[in-house]
Amino acid sequence: MRRITQLLRPLAAATTTGSAAPGHTPPASGFLTIGATTYIDPNGHYPIDHPPDGAPALVINDTDHYVTVVTERDRSPGRGHDPTHDPTHVADIVLAPGSRTETQRGHSVQVGWARVMGG
Repeated sequence: MRRITQLLRPLAAATTTGSAAPGHTPPASGFLTIGATTYIDPNGHYPIDHPPDGAPALVINDTDHYVTVVTERDRSPGRGHDPTHDPTHVADIVLAPGSRTETQRGHSVQVGWARVMGG
């Protein structure tokens, strides 16, 4: 029990001082629409359910955060795959607040995160 208390102490200190945990993005204010589903004050990842007829999925960012349509599932460094040198690589779609897009690619939408690919 003592070890658990020691592990949780930094988290408790961060919570009592009012600062967010490292790497935590506060929820966005507004609405995120993906297909026929609308999320209020979204935070984190949301799946894209592509229509079975192959039509593009609509993504509307009516929040105060950037959102990213993530187009690759495995981007872990050190896995032997470098997407910056892959000619078949398709970059993520980043939507600014108030933007919308229709897409036939991507598996999820991440709120408050934008990955910039280098060359």
